Amino acid sequence: MRKFNIRKVLDGLTAGSSSASQQQQPQQHPSGNREPEIQETLQSEHFQLCKTVRHGFPYQPSALAFDPVQKILAVGTQTGALRLFGRPGVECYCQHDSGAAVIQLQFLINEGALVSALADDTLHLWNLRQKRPAILHSLKFCRERVTFCHLPFQSKWLYVGTERGNIHIVNVESFTLSGYVIMWNKAIELSSKSHPGPVVHISDNPMDEGKLLIGFESGTVVLWDLKSKKADYRYTYDEAIHSVAWHHEGKQFICSHSDGTLTIWNVRSPAKPVQTITPHGKQLKDGKKPEPCKPILKVEFKTTRSGEPFIILSGGLSYDTVGRRPCLTVMHGKSTAVLEMDYSIVDFLTLCETPYPNDFQEPYAVVVLLEKDLVLIDLAQNGYPIFENPYPLSIHESPVTCCEYFADCPVDLIPALYSVGARQKRQGYSKKEWPINGGNWGLGAQSYPEIIITGHADGSVKFWDASAITLQVLYKLKTAKVFEKSRSKDDKPNTDIVDEDPYAIQIISWCPESRMLCIAGVSAHVIIYRFSKQEVITEVIPMLEVRLLYEINDVESPEGEQAPPLPTPVGGANPQPIPPQSHPSTSSSSSDGLRDNVPCLKVKNSPLKQSPGYQTELVIQLVWVGGEPPQQITSLAVNSSYGLVVFGNCNGIAMVDYLQKAVLLNLGTIELYGSNDPYRREPRSPRKSRQPSGGLCDISEGTVVPEDRCKSPTSDVKDNSFSRSRSSSVTSIDKETREAISALHFCETFTRKADSSPSPCLWVGTTLGTVLVIALNLPPGGEQRLLQPVIVSPSGTILRLKGAILRMAFLDTTGCLVPPAYESWREHNVPEEKDEKEKSKKRRPVSVSPSSSQEISENQYAVICSEKQAKVISLPTQNCAYKQNITETSFVLRGDIVALSNSVCLACFCANGHIMAFSLPSLRPLLDVYYLPLTNMRIARTFCFTNNGQALYLVSPTEIQRLTYSQETCENLQEMLGELFTPVETPEAPNRGFFKGLFGGGAQSLDREELFGESSSGKASRSLAQHIPGPGGIEGVKGAASGVVGELARARLALDERGQKLGDLEERTAAMLSSADSFSKHAHEMMLKYKDKKWYQF
Repeated sequence: MRKFNIRKVLDGLTAGSSSASQQQQPQQHPSGNREPEIQETLQSEHFQLCKTVRHGFPYQPSALAFDPVQKILAVGTQTGALRLFGRPGVECYCQHDSGAAVIQLQFLINEGALVSALADDTLHLWNLRQKRPAILHSLKFCRERVTFCHLPFQSKWLYVGTERGNIHIVNVESFTLSGYVIMWNKAIELSSKSHPGPVVHISDNPMDEGKLLIGFESGTVVLWDLKSKKADYRYTYDEAIHSVAWHHEGKQFICSHSDGTLTIWNVRSPAKPVQTITPHGKQLKDGKKPEPCKPILKVEFKTTRSGEPFIILSGGLSYDTVGRRPCLTVMHGKSTAVLEMDYSIVDFLTLCETPYPNDFQEPYAVVVLLEKDLVLIDLAQNGYPIFENPYPLSIHESPVTCCEYFADCPVDLIPALYSVGARQKRQGYSKKEWPINGGNWGLGAQSYPEIIITGHADGSVKFWDASAITLQVLYKLKTAKVFEKSRSKDDKPNTDIVDEDPYAIQIISWCPESRMLCIAGVSAHVIIYRFSKQEVITEVIPMLEVRLLYEINDVESPEGEQAPPLPTPVGGANPQPIPPQSHPSTSSSSSDGLRDNVPCLKVKNSPLKQSPGYQTELVIQLVWVGGEPPQQITSLAVNSSYGLVVFGNCNGIAMVDYLQKAVLLNLGTIELYGSNDPYRREPRSPRKSRQPSGGLCDISEGTVVPEDRCKSPTSDVKDNSFSRSRSSSVTSIDKETREAISALHFCETFTRKADSSPSPCLWVGTTLGTVLVIALNLPPGGEQRLLQPVIVSPSGTILRLKGAILRMAFLDTTGCLVPPAYESWREHNVPEEKDEKEKSKKRRPVSVSPSSSQEISENQYAVICSEKQAKVISLPTQNCAYKQNITETSFVLRGDIVALSNSVCLACFCANGHIMAFSLPSLRPLLDVYYLPLTNMRIARTFCFTNNGQALYLVSPTEIQRLTYSQETCENLQEMLGELFTPVETPEAPNRGFFKGLFGGGAQSLDREELFGESSSGKASRSLAQHIPGPGGIEGVKGAASGVVGELARARLALDERGQKLGDLEERTAAMLSSADSFSKHAHEMMLKYKDKKWYQF
């Protein structure tokens, strides 16, 4: 009979608020059984939460800019993000608070500043001279919509075109409007009867800064004289304009149009274009106009000293090229190259040797921003090869379905993965260095290796080096290559369980020390991999099929493979080895015609060439049972020391000996309890349903789930918002009866209360909050391990928590983490020495349990975290030493027991957006921060904590956000971040030459200050735009760099600062005066009080 515990009843009544505000509750024990006190070193001041870096391709890009002197690239997105790229390893992420789309970016070339124009009609000036760029000024247009901006090189006056067709001028130092305005009606006058449309282009003549070329959407172009405030020429064409570009000599310009044509104009001949080209139009006979094509969205006109100019354009393909991929066209002299892209083109820029628009441009590369990629084309090499991209922009090559993060890995791992991954690299790249190479690396204070593993929808697994806040792909494993691909649409063996992506990775279990890797896929398949540096050819892929059945009212074990109920030891007498060469039939069906005993995927039966890296050791598949597909796997664990892999779903649990290729355990969840089952269960009704995909690939959708949708996996099983710990086909009727396996942990600990020493065992956690312990009896190492069976038996130990079990770990008596035993990695594909002793010595597992070397009387602590609470259980007594109710109203999505500052803590991420940390073993709350306002499916599935205060999640379908919860890392972050701005001399201006200087043929300069300043043009209307000071402050101009704007900005801010200091001084003087005044008053009062007293009366 179970003891009645009044304490637990009181705990239940006093369980307070939603977060972990209530203190931990040490359980009282009889005085003879007191827990030894462990000195805990972690305090709340060791914790601080901050974002560190964001990796990956900018999600939904919308704008592009390049600083040709600093060699820095900027990308803006539709969600208001700004990503800056310098040399490989120098990256930066910033965010506009409004979240409005970035429509245009303009660098203040070599000034360490950038102007962004947003869809909400705001302009922002970013200071890039600090490691974390900040906004210095903002300007919000109130009456007009911003459509185009242009900032001439070495100018402080920014031209801003609007939807109404007007042009305003902004002083980028003060971010105020000039009184000088070019009104649309003045610009076009009587040349057109209708409104010319929004401004789509502004640029000054490369040879004359006083002449401004304005392109209107309708097809009208105006050359405006800034000094005389009138139009010199007007050029009209009957097709809408998308972009305009100058020839560097300032005598010609080119326009791109909506009918797929390019028109080249002489500045002094406005009547008609000198030339009209339709790059992709079919030339018709009889001199007729070519057929119209798709719009040319952008054109660039770049000259070279030694040859023909380059005309580079995007779009303009003919309408009959249906299904053709987006193209970039490079026209150079008589040759035209059409470069196909994988995704649609957002924008492109030609990189040139000079920042001066009036010099030969000498283009050397084109950077093309695609919807989901960034491509750099080498213009100097034949065939225009692309540069190998050094940035980690391929995270989303196939949608990410799961993530794991490992900090402080063995030091030889990254070199080993890099060496096998180096062979996978593609050939045919440009031989030149990556040309975007601005900025400087930060000082890497963190010296420990970090690895991120991503699992993808196409079955691939990628290993990334994430050390010192950088990211670089090391190695890619394709798990789908062990399966037969279905050739025709009728042949669909792989769509039984999911509609698409049958190979998608759901769970990754990895042992860094032994390098054993195990993955669980969406089609209820598990693959075990060994790491090898040798290439091998596997004649027959070893394979097991497991029939995991869930029947309460079944008395007989189906197929004879179902193991007997638990009180009897399992796997001892007959571990059912299946010969690897006999591939089981994949077409059997039961007597009533239902699919039965068939896996979802078909393993290849031809020899498989396995390259160096991860090689298939064993494929395990769950099979159909009586017309019902196998349920998706919800938990997975592998142990290299024991040679075992275990996995579970909502039907039950299976354990496999991967060394002997034998099934050791195959039980329904209920049978794990034996006669100790605390639940009343109803027999389930037979159901023939098809299983939906489980939302694995919802990760690629950007949907946000409101908090009321974020239900616990055990609260309503029909809701598929978070299907981490259950199968998606379970209906709410089956809720109580279907108990899924949600956590698995191999360890060496005390399995029963009476145990005097720790032994190998498996701890199993379920979605109903139960923890069960299975004892493992392993044969000796070496030869014996391969011949004798592993004995698996129940221990009878059952522990209970509220909510589904998420994570388990073990501490020794000093409070240190006891990691699972492992076998160190060795090369398996080389012949072993003949010496048997040497061999068995090699094969002996490394048990890292400190308890085995300590006195037998010393105990351990089991740390168990569920969706609702955490408990620390003292072993072997199984008393609850500490308990913490983490949350009442929400539930924990991810809990990890991690090392930090030479200690251990429990880190949790809740569905309500809170990140929490608790000390161990006492479960004192150390951190509780409301971090994410909304949690969606993608974040829930990919969030993970690791050692040394590191964590990450997939913030968008293409980007990983890393964060830290360590105070020390937050303090060192500034040093670790790279510098974007580096002082560089601006190249010399091109030489005008003697004759051009003599006859005035060179570039004409313009005193813009005189034209646009307040003295000549007056003040702009206050209602037109509102100035908003930014948070960038004086920090923005601390960098010692040259440049007109920089000097002026520094002087201005210095004056502001001086004014502020004077103001402070005035206040201080006033305070001193008032204090002096009050002192004199007090002195006077004292004098009056003691005036008539004699000295001896004091």
